[in-house]
Amino acid sequence: MSNNTEPTVVVAGGAGYIGSHMVRMLAESGFRVVVVDNLATGYADAVQDGTLRIGDIGDPAFMGPLLRELQPQCVMHFAAASLVGESMTAPAKYWRNNLVQTLNLLDTMLECGVKQFIFSSTAAVYGNPVEVPITEQHPQVPINPYGNSKLAVEKALADYSAAYGLRSITLRYFNAAGAHPDGSIGERHEPETHLIPLVLQVASGRRPFISRFGSKFATPDGSCVRDYIHVQDLCTAHLLALRKLGEGAQTTIYNLGNGNGHSVNEVIEAARRVTGHPIPLRDDPPRAGDPPVLVADARRARAELAWVPQYPDIETILAHAWQWEQKFAQMKKGR
Repeated sequence: MSNNTEPTVVVAGGAGYIGSHMVRMLAESGFRVVVVDNLATGYADAVQDGTLRIGDIGDPAFMGPLLRELQPQCVMHFAAASLVGESMTAPAKYWRNNLVQTLNLLDTMLECGVKQFIFSSTAAVYGNPVEVPITEQHPQVPINPYGNSKLAVEKALADYSAAYGLRSITLRYFNAAGAHPDGSIGERHEPETHLIPLVLQVASGRRPFISRFGSKFATPDGSCVRDYIHVQDLCTAHLLALRKLGEGAQTTIYNLGNGNGHSVNEVIEAARRVTGHPIPLRDDPPRAGDPPVLVADARRARAELAWVPQYPDIETILAHAWQWEQKFAQMKKGR
């Protein structure tokens, strides 16, 4: 049993991109934070607040004693394999990491009397949208194993809620982007697959060009349109969800997005303005399974969580990410 007076939150995957920003926000909001991460894709030095325990969330022998000791108010779950392309060629990894490990974690939580859970899900559960913007009621027909594995957890959470009283809030992200406004932490994937960090790596000289995968989509300028949401705004929604669960909220699901679509071309142009660099562009064939437009309807989160994004502007998102990229590029050179 924890002797600390502050409420404790366990952050699974807190050494990763979004998780590390969440850890910072929780600590600043007065929570005691314990990060659980196996560092498969996370970085120990990204955990700048709280305590890091290295291990697997799906290992009951590791998690059981930890949860009994801490008796956290809630577990926030950011730990997942999340590369859509990889999920097509290595589905077993995605089903194990994203579903089996999560079910093990949920079972351990129940054994330890921990019954509040916040889950990072994804717009990938919707598949190819039949209407835009996308509400939470939109048909969920994933087109890749990544989306399938996330949707399977969502279904399990509904069943665990009904049968065992485990209350959860699932947050379906659209395109997470940006970095902490102070430049101390940011996006850092190996390999990197997200448009904004890739564009900025071109600007900083770490890549020779940015690839545009398809220029003949049924969109105003022919390039894919996505809904980019600042990582800090994502974390704010988690904090509000945590408080909502603390007040007794029942299991539910929210979309997180700004409701504004930006095309690949628009992001590249905005990055040129923000960085002052030309950012060479190369046209490549479209990728299989890339919907032309993904834009969120997040009115429910705004209404029920009182969530108001603070950084909806694409140039602000890029400016914060650019500050981090310049710092990180210098760190890489100094190795």
